[in-house]
Amino acid sequence: MSGRAAPETPAAISPAPTALLDDDPTRGVPTGNDVTGDDPAGDDRDEDDGHPEGVTVARRARWTAAGAGALLALAGCAAALLRLADASSARVPAAYAAGAAVCACAAVLGQRGRTRRALWLLVAGVMMMALGDQPG
Repeated sequence: MSGRAAPETPAAISPAPTALLDDDPTRGVPTGNDVTGDDPAGDDRDEDDGHPEGVTVARRARWTAAGAGALLALAGCAAALLRLADASSARVPAAYAAGAAVCACAAVLGQRGRTRRALWLLVAGVMMMALGDQPG
């Protein structure tokens, strides 16, 4: 026994709502006429493409993660090439190249919408580059 009181009458089982079964992603999204509040025009939507605000924020996060990953990957490759030209050990250019590869993977994940994982990979890639350049 779970310790809960048993209900007096069992709840009737109803069929699943059809709104949950639809493949239409715009179902349930308020339009300009459905919005209640101070603004009857419905300015909670992005005016240029007609998508809800959440879609625009997600798209911005994807582009930010992908752009930062690509930028850090290019910077890591450039640093690896510059350090390869120096007479330093091979460990330093390898660390920059490995960090650049991790940042490139983060750019791919960011573009696919895995922005949290991309952020962690960006942090790991930059740490690889920074720690690989430490003396000793």
